[in-house]
Amino acid sequence: MTPDVAFQAGFFSSVPPSFDRQRPSPAVRRTALLLLAPAWAAAQASLQPPGPPPSPAEVRAGMAVPSTETVRGQLDGVGYARTAEQMAKVWELSARPPAPESFGPRPAAGLVGAICPHDDYLYAGRVYRQIVPLVTARTVVLVGVFHRYRRFGVRDRMIFDPYRAWRSPDGEIPVSALRQVVLSKLAPGEVTQDAAMHDSEHSVEAIAYWLRHQRTDLEILPILVPAMSLERMEKLAGRAGGALAEAMRARGLALGRDVAVVVSSDGVHYGADFGHVPFGEGGVEAYARAMAVDRAILLGPLSGAVGAGKAGAFSATCVDPDEPDRYRLTWCGRFSVPFGLLLLEATARALGEPPPSGVPVALAASVDVPELPLRALGLGATAPASLYHFVSHPAVAYVAGAR
Repeated sequence: MTPDVAFQAGFFSSVPPSFDRQRPSPAVRRTALLLLAPAWAAAQASLQPPGPPPSPAEVRAGMAVPSTETVRGQLDGVGYARTAEQMAKVWELSARPPAPESFGPRPAAGLVGAICPHDDYLYAGRVYRQIVPLVTARTVVLVGVFHRYRRFGVRDRMIFDPYRAWRSPDGEIPVSALRQVVLSKLAPGEVTQDAAMHDSEHSVEAIAYWLRHQRTDLEILPILVPAMSLERMEKLAGRAGGALAEAMRARGLALGRDVAVVVSSDGVHYGADFGHVPFGEGGVEAYARAMAVDRAILLGPLSGAVGAGKAGAFSATCVDPDEPDRYRLTWCGRFSVPFGLLLLEATARALGEPPPSGVPVALAASVDVPELPLRALGLGATAPASLYHFVSHPAVAYVAGAR
């Protein structure tokens, strides 16, 4: 039994087989509807039966800063900074103790890739601060969760944006010219380029603002990943990674030094309103057991040399391989993480480099350390946090593989 298969066997023997089918009581559902704020409401919208997809105008009406035809605006103006002053304060306060759980010395800056959370800054800021400064490349491929893919009726393809630049608290972030090069190498059935889809999703902007704050000449290549099978991910990531590597080679760009792949994902979403209570409704014991599962994921499928085995182990932990839409474990990055790792590995392979290697950096949750004191500055929370409703925040660094 390989380590990755052993991890899956151990995980699935530790929770009830039916835990992914549990649902909250009617009373809890009513309370959740009253308490939950726009970010989670948007995520839950992906679970509704598909109808006519929202138009760009409809999506932009709900944005904190609506997009224009050429510049992507800002969806979440509550959990994320809107002004340069707010972003500077977030950066400053996030370095203060208590620090999130560490897994040892952090790797040196210059990562080829990373996994970073996208939860509200006042909850997850200390984890962003542990991982983002290690990403120093000017061009970052940002692989995002697509929470509302069902609402748009899209799956089995990569979602690119059409914008010239993205707004951020510190100024515009240009979209890399590599986007058009990669798009030119992909078939129509492999990709969609859509403004409304990107406008509706907060998982990329969350990280982009931190990257822009530390590097003013940052450029990004955003990709959203809807539902798809692992086999489909391998094919698409291989195609995109090969195209990206070809474009990098033509321009003399190197992984880590010039280009990095950063994957957006929060960890377990625990609580009855999330439909995930394998260790009971909540409380200290449920929190400790849920975090132990996430810790094992960081030390298992997300550690060591990246490849199809690791990506497959993570994917099978989070979704039913026969029904990828169905959660086994409520990581919202159930598609973005395996796709992003496969993309990173395929890019390195096409460049003639060994597989990158994962190094866990930090793990926290929305309830385990005091929130950053940002409310007086106009930032807030898009959802409540308690031992009966919490989200974990993983951070993993990916370093160049040893030759």
